[in-house]
Amino acid sequence: MTNETSQKSLGLVYVGLDMGSSRSKVVVIDAAGRLLGHAVRKSGTDFSKTAQSCLDTALEMAGARFGDIAHAIATGYGRGNVGFVTAASKTEIGCLAKGGYHYFPEAITIIDIGGQDNKIIKVDAAGHRLGFKMNRKCAAGTGAFLEEMSARLDVSLEEMNRLAREATEMIKLGSYCTVFSATEVLENIRYGKNVCDIVKGIFYSMVRRVLEMDSLTERVIMTGGVVAHNSYLVEMAAEMSERQVLLAEYPQLVGAVGAALYARDEVD
Repeated sequence: MTNETSQKSLGLVYVGLDMGSSRSKVVVIDAAGRLLGHAVRKSGTDFSKTAQSCLDTALEMAGARFGDIAHAIATGYGRGNVGFVTAASKTEIGCLAKGGYHYFPEAITIIDIGGQDNKIIKVDAAGHRLGFKMNRKCAAGTGAFLEEMSARLDVSLEEMNRLAREATEMIKLGSYCTVFSATEVLENIRYGKNVCDIVKGIFYSMVRRVLEMDSLTERVIMTGGVVAHNSYLVEMAAEMSERQVLLAEYPQLVGAVGAALYARDEVD
């Protein structure tokens, strides 16, 4: 934003952009932190173009114009490729913590399942980050893992949540590695195992992988596009962790909301 634009519209709307490797998310909030507009797109190969497309949609939903933006902050994998954001970017960890605490203002553990990595973030009752763990070494347990498994089973990602719910048993996968897990899936198909039972085993493998990353506090929040579209993962996490697991209204937007809140606070 230019200084002239900021001075004209200071405090009107604030924008947060979460430019992930798989999906890009943009939100527009007001000074009270209320969500006015939002958009999600596949990130593709041109992050700046995708960000602009998301912004246009989110602003239209909010009933706002580009000149109404007081401040905008980006986070995520492609945060350095957003041409219209001139402010310093924020880390995904920081934005997820801020966004998660905004929706659940108490001591929480945030579990974020992303396209390429998983994160566990702990926040105290005052909203301060206590620490985090991230899985960077392997795609197992991430959105990329789920996409690979759906391709092996020849079912859409949208179908997998329903199939897991319809399982009568569970075919557990012995390997954490995506490549070896894919081989196990193919072997189970060859042996005539029920696809629903295989999918439930895939979900179980994902949740187990995440829960073994770190201990959890009593209140657990899950975020990310994977859980936004696969609610059975949330139920399975609650059962396996023996805790109540909650979701924000838009789990996929929590990081973008955190970025927008940083934008608001910097202006304030």
